[in-house]
Amino acid sequence: MPSFQLPPIQDNPDGGWGPSTSNLPDTFKFKNIPYAPYSKSDKLGRFADWNDLQTDNRQSAVGLPQTQGGRGTGPGGRRRDGTQAFGSGTASAFAYFHVEDEASFSLVDNKAAQPRRGGGFARGRGNIRGGGGFSRGNVRGGRGGNTGRGGANQRGARRGWRDWEKNNRTRESSVVISPQWSMLEEIEFHRLAKLRLEVEEPDEVESYGRLFPYDKTYDRITTKTEKPLQPVDRIKYNPTTSDDPVIQQLASKNTATVYTTDVILSVLMCAPRSVYPWDIVIIREGNKVFFDKRDGGPFDTVTVNENSADPPQDPPPPNPNNPTDKTAQEQPSINTATSLSLEATYINQNFIFQTVVENPPPPAVDFEHPNPFYGPDETEPLASCGYRYRLFDLSISEDEDIKLCVRTEVDAYAPAQGNPLEGHGLVTIRALNEFDTRSQGAGGAPDWRLKLDSQRGAVVATEMKNNSCKLAKWTVQSILAGAELMKIGYISRANPRDNTRHVILSTASMRPTEFAAQLNVSLANGWGIVRTVTDLCMKMPEGKYVLVKDPNKPVIRLYSVPFSTFTAEEDDGEGFEDEEGAPIS
Repeated sequence: MPSFQLPPIQDNPDGGWGPSTSNLPDTFKFKNIPYAPYSKSDKLGRFADWNDLQTDNRQSAVGLPQTQGGRGTGPGGRRRDGTQAFGSGTASAFAYFHVEDEASFSLVDNKAAQPRRGGGFARGRGNIRGGGGFSRGNVRGGRGGNTGRGGANQRGARRGWRDWEKNNRTRESSVVISPQWSMLEEIEFHRLAKLRLEVEEPDEVESYGRLFPYDKTYDRITTKTEKPLQPVDRIKYNPTTSDDPVIQQLASKNTATVYTTDVILSVLMCAPRSVYPWDIVIIREGNKVFFDKRDGGPFDTVTVNENSADPPQDPPPPNPNNPTDKTAQEQPSINTATSLSLEATYINQNFIFQTVVENPPPPAVDFEHPNPFYGPDETEPLASCGYRYRLFDLSISEDEDIKLCVRTEVDAYAPAQGNPLEGHGLVTIRALNEFDTRSQGAGGAPDWRLKLDSQRGAVVATEMKNNSCKLAKWTVQSILAGAELMKIGYISRANPRDNTRHVILSTASMRPTEFAAQLNVSLANGWGIVRTVTDLCMKMPEGKYVLVKDPNKPVIRLYSVPFSTFTAEEDDGEGFEDEEGAPIS
């Protein structure tokens, strides 16, 4: 009779399930293999699964990674309802990845595409066959050059043309990120768009400057009675927050917690709409926060078609290591992003100076104090400008006391709207510019000389799409200043190839609050962004910080920088720094 012998039992003196690892022999084949949870319904693996072929084909066609298809998974590899996910959160130690095989695998679809009715489309040349004939780069139909029944027009044929090139265009940051900077926070735009804070009407603290009346004759200009834009020699000051003597005086009295200007504040409140890079210098001193701009930074110029699908681009810098590079030898274009920005800034300044009446009647209006930036030695005439220092309460509860002092600007006043000293009839003046509708970056804008009088709505809608951020910032600045009217001029080049001569085609008048509703601008969202950034800065120790908009992503980042950054001392000591990055004198 055969005998039965029990196998050796490994006792676990430490308690728990399973044998003790200390008692396992070195020849044990399952030693050092981790335990992975599993469910009885899980499949250990399959060589091929053709159930999700349609999903895999669609993902492979657009270059997305293929997901492991199988039962219990839906499109995109998502788990269907009712299936078990036991152990799905644990990384499998037994998974085997065919790295080389997967990298060399490609899906080939031999299915013939269905022919289009009315002609075909040659992707390489962008041509369209119409009812009769074929022409390179354009469209020909059967009669009179029409596309024929079922054909497509030329603009529709070139939709998406060379999109693969546009994705490779990258912008440079508005400020060089030094390795000595430390990033503290990173906030995506979709998170900023969810913020809300209701703020009551502000209190006016001080008022400075002199205002001239707006010339109403510019409201009657049409494309047939256009006026040339004339350069006017005037002085207009726009110093940063820390250099403002009025703000320094108010800060010494502890008037507010946060101090800034309307230009800087509007960029922060409209940050989710911005595409181009920008940066704000933040100084924390005691319990006070100052939002500043850099000299020569993006706040001193006006953008053009920032929000268009294909905005104007700057040419790439020449390669110094390539002597055959012809970029440096080419004549700079007048339709690059930098050239258009300088042109738009020139147009805005001169349009403001030109559209006011400096000789009475009606007379100029002086605010409570004269211009705080105009020195006694200055002899050049001042531009029409009024500075209103206003106080906003950003407190959420009664226990808080967070106030924001902002310097706002108004450009003129409407004589028949009331007393401007009491805030009635104040006007802000801005200008939109047209450069060349056929150049890159025009954003599909119609010809203003043909459409501005007959189809103004189409022109305005296109500008609201291509310049959403710029118009939103102008509107927010007008509301912050308490202006009742906002004048927007439509200014075009006298010749599309000449960026030095311009003509005024029309002027539109609108109320800032109503225009903000058309632009879908939420002041509550803007105040929520300001309060969030303020809270971040108040949590930090005293010092200097920089809020930077990523040049290519909808993200803002807060950096901690040395206190000597962006100062003359840093430039003088460039190249002579200690280990902590402080300049050595």
